[in-house]
Amino acid sequence: MRGRILRHPHAGDDLPQRRNRETDIGRILCGERQLKAHPIRPLLNQWRSDGGFHHLGAMTTVAGPPLLHDPSFRNFYLASAVSQFGSQVGYVAMPLLAVIALDAGPGEVGLLSALTTITVLVLGLPAGAWVDRVRRRPVMIATDLVRAVLLVSVTVTWWLDALTMTQLYGVAIATGIGTLFFDVASQSTLPHLVGRDRLTAANSVLVGTSAAMDVGGRSSAGVLVALAGAPVAIVLDALTYLWSAVWLRRISKPEPAPAPVPGERLGRQIGEGVRFLFGNRVLIAIAAQGGMTNLAFPLCSTLLPVLLVDELGQPAWVLGAYLAVGGLGVLAGSSTAHLIGRRLGRGRAVWIVGMTTAPFALLVPFVGWSVWISAAAWSILCFRTGVNNVLLVSFRQEVTPDPMLGRMNATMRLILIGAVGVGGLLAGLLGEVWGIGTAMWTGAAIMALSWIPIWFSPLRHEV
Repeated sequence: MRGRILRHPHAGDDLPQRRNRETDIGRILCGERQLKAHPIRPLLNQWRSDGGFHHLGAMTTVAGPPLLHDPSFRNFYLASAVSQFGSQVGYVAMPLLAVIALDAGPGEVGLLSALTTITVLVLGLPAGAWVDRVRRRPVMIATDLVRAVLLVSVTVTWWLDALTMTQLYGVAIATGIGTLFFDVASQSTLPHLVGRDRLTAANSVLVGTSAAMDVGGRSSAGVLVALAGAPVAIVLDALTYLWSAVWLRRISKPEPAPAPVPGERLGRQIGEGVRFLFGNRVLIAIAAQGGMTNLAFPLCSTLLPVLLVDELGQPAWVLGAYLAVGGLGVLAGSSTAHLIGRRLGRGRAVWIVGMTTAPFALLVPFVGWSVWISAAAWSILCFRTGVNNVLLVSFRQEVTPDPMLGRMNATMRLILIGAVGVGGLLAGLLGEVWGIGTAMWTGAAIMALSWIPIWFSPLRHEV
């Protein structure tokens, strides 16, 4: 149910002129002036006729019932929240099972973790193009069911004393592929589910819950593995995927059929998605900001276990507390992003929060001097990440027409996940050659500057 649009008290006689100005804003933000001869022009024209530019240009405030009162969004939320919790349990339990049951070494555990990222880098772009060809909700349900079966197979083979690292590698690859398709479909279906005018509020709820599940899931996983064993924890992860499939199946809002693309090759569709992102000034700025942030975080955090535990002699719980404080920062940022965006303007909020928190990045490398001052600074940076995850993801979804959402999300995901991988490799290289401090200072400098792409984008003036 759509809420009532609250109009400005002085909006009246100048309404036609105001709408023309709003349309101009929308054209700038959506990069239309750069894409006049673009092969996806018909998609943009169709989206504009449906009111896409009006939603972005008007920047209206919507008053309506809480999102969780909407049965379709509530079912989507219940599926997402519990599945996120299970994923974090599995994130901890799977490598522990490899270590405990198969005596896996650091190289094997590292490869097990890397395989899920590799699937994104290899299949990310084709996944987006394929998702745009089909209804997205069935994709999400199918990938939930497949991942549940794969995880149960791990526990069954462990019980039969037949578990091998080869199987764990295969499960990591297959579940990584399932997660890739699920995430692309999930982000692409949200605009239809809640409406573009409620995307910021919806993403605030989803990202905030995801941050809470990150903290709670990983903490609970350690306790669960200690009490019941890693195989039981993996079964719990599988059950959360089944839970997700059930609640997604209960969504009653009909999903529109995808636009037909008779005879169009997948490669051409992939190219259209890439050109759309890099022809759009808003998406370029978001990709640059996200890439810098995702490059900086691994530079600052990858070597923390070595620095805190091995070099500084801190107990392991200090490392856990340090990272947990960051999770709480993400939770706080995502929970307040909607309010900050309404107060400052969503585009302004991104660069203002980024600029005001930038100096704290330069305190993170002082972890050797004071762990808790560094942790507090880390939490503030994570607060900024929580705000950005809500507001920038909402902008991505708003400026992209429905038939292009899958490809845009997949292309963006490739950039962001690729930056994480490069950051991790660069952290190891810099730490090995010049020391851990060099890696952390490099990450801190990049983090302190990561708000600049938004400053030079049209989002700077968005209110």
